[in-house]
Amino acid sequence: MVGGVALPTSDDGFLRDAGQWNRAVADELARLEGIAISDAHWEILLYIRDYYQKFQHLPNARMFVAAIRKQFGEDKGNSRYLQKLFPQGPLKYACKIAGLPKPPTCL
Repeated sequence: MVGGVALPTSDDGFLRDAGQWNRAVADELARLEGIAISDAHWEILLYIRDYYQKFQHLPNARMFVAAIRKQFGEDKGNSRYLQKLFPQGPLKYACKIAGLPKPPTCL
């Protein structure tokens, strides 16, 4: 529930309709995962949403890190940095909180 609206999700907690996503939804999805969204999170979340809109697919984990590195530099484009932001799995949880589908390479 966000703003009194029930949002349908998959069994894994991914939004069924990415069009219902907004910042309040992201905050709630993150809260459910025990993540307090910071500016650093928003940078990654907005980037992965833009990536998905441009390419109509999600990258695998290795491509995700490489894309972040290309966009934001070495300091942010590495597994250690992304793991700090999304400890349970950077690609999977960035996509989940960003309102995107579950990446096909994630269990």
